[in-house]
Amino acid sequence: MPAPHKIVILGGGTGGTLTANRLHKHYGDDAHITVVDVDDHHVYQPGFIFVPFGLAEPERLVRSRSAQLRPGIHFILGAVDRVETAESRVLLEDGTALGYDVLVIASGVRLIPEETEGLTGPGWNETAFTFYTLEGATALRDALASWDGGRFVVDVVDMPIKCPVAPLELAFLADWYFTDRGIRDRVEIVYATPLDGAFTKPIASKTLGGLLEEKGILLETEFAAGEVDGTAGLLKSWDEREIPYDILATVPLHGGAEYVERSPGLGDELGFVPADPHTMQAR
Repeated sequence: MPAPHKIVILGGGTGGTLTANRLHKHYGDDAHITVVDVDDHHVYQPGFIFVPFGLAEPERLVRSRSAQLRPGIHFILGAVDRVETAESRVLLEDGTALGYDVLVIASGVRLIPEETEGLTGPGWNETAFTFYTLEGATALRDALASWDGGRFVVDVVDMPIKCPVAPLELAFLADWYFTDRGIRDRVEIVYATPLDGAFTKPIASKTLGGLLEEKGILLETEFAAGEVDGTAGLLKSWDEREIPYDILATVPLHGGAEYVERSPGLGDELGFVPADPHTMQAR
């Protein structure tokens, strides 16, 4: 009887979990499936955007990763040191070596707000927040609850980002939230993007740009954020433009998993894995 295929999945988020469960359903005992992640906290990230406005409870967005996996799927708590593609194996930081026939990289991205000068300095999680983490979304919720007006700026530092429409969704939800609280006339909402329009695709950008104008949300295009002055409440671009803010909701720089950078030939300089757009197979 042939040995079962060894499938290793790096990442137990939504992508890794769905992939593991579907592969197990398809192959059954013909595949030995292992999922690796550094913790056992499966966080439902699409819920982050609702937390600042009291539409989702943070604790309800977190579950056990292992509990989301079908019985028979092996779950390992551990950090990945590197992938050795030539040897078809994954090395964990504790020295464990996992051989594979098929490797699925589902590690997602890491946020690197510290790469933007001043962003994590004075005012971080007090007047400047990212709603791309549960901690940041919760801190933004607490700040907005007692806020009675001023300038609310939503900014995308740079592309690419996961869920490109989320910043726009936040701006629209903010418009609803401040209207519902009866303070919309005391709030100026600004949407700043490094793109030349409101969204990545021309048709969507034209439509969504019109919605921003309809709702009285100011649009600042081709704004490449390079620095945050948390003391003065200023968002500064590389071309020396400035956007004052009272509350800043930012989408920070994204990078790939750190182990990708340590794995020869696996990723690019940003830690992302280049893939065929039609098959998602690594090049």
